[in-house]
Amino acid sequence: MRNRIEEKFLEFYDSWIFQLEQYLHQLITAHNNNNTTSEIELRGLISKLTTHHKAYYTAKWAAIGEDVLAFFGPVWLNPLEKSCFWLTGWKPSSAFRMLDRLRKSWRPTVVLEEAQVKKLEELRVRTRFDEEKLEREMERYQVAMADRKMMELARVGCHVGGGESAVVIEAAVKGLATRLEKMVKAADCVRLKTLKGILDTLAPPQCVEFLAAAAAFQVQLRRWGNERHNVTHSYGS
Repeated sequence: MRNRIEEKFLEFYDSWIFQLEQYLHQLITAHNNNNTTSEIELRGLISKLTTHHKAYYTAKWAAIGEDVLAFFGPVWLNPLEKSCFWLTGWKPSSAFRMLDRLRKSWRPTVVLEEAQVKKLEELRVRTRFDEEKLEREMERYQVAMADRKMMELARVGCHVGGGESAVVIEAAVKGLATRLEKMVKAADCVRLKTLKGILDTLAPPQCVEFLAAAAAFQVQLRRWGNERHNVTHSYGS
């Protein structure tokens, strides 16, 4: 059964992904009409997309303040979407793999200049460093969940009656949830920093192609995952 936070974010995410699909159509149109679309129009569209992504994280951070655990088993995502998750979101380094694939299909007129390649490689290294730092922190968190103090708390819950045990366990769980919340926000900051770094380095037409590819992947992943999920459920019923 979904709680209030899950229901609220499910409604938000459905609306957010619907709007993302509308922006995807605009990105594709701008890309196809690249010769007639002005740089001002391209920058305006890029700004819409960045604002849209920031709105997602604003809503997410408000929600995790109330229930961070909901984002480790999100009811608003299908199994295929969940399979691509890294610390409750897309893995920052995956943006560079997407960019690498895009570069292979770019026309000579939109290839990256040497200075752009250098900046992107520097950003790639910093991003991987930040990812590894967060992964080590997550490992420490998992160890903390199984350490002697947590085992003692479990025994307290089993053998001590009254409200004393509940207070002790609640305090421990809150401490772990606070630690989780900090890690999720740190991961989101790496995601936003990576996205901003890529968009700041690419030229407007390149940004449009990159944002279109990212949006298409997210929209298609949801569509394919929902279709597969619905077929599986229909067979099981």
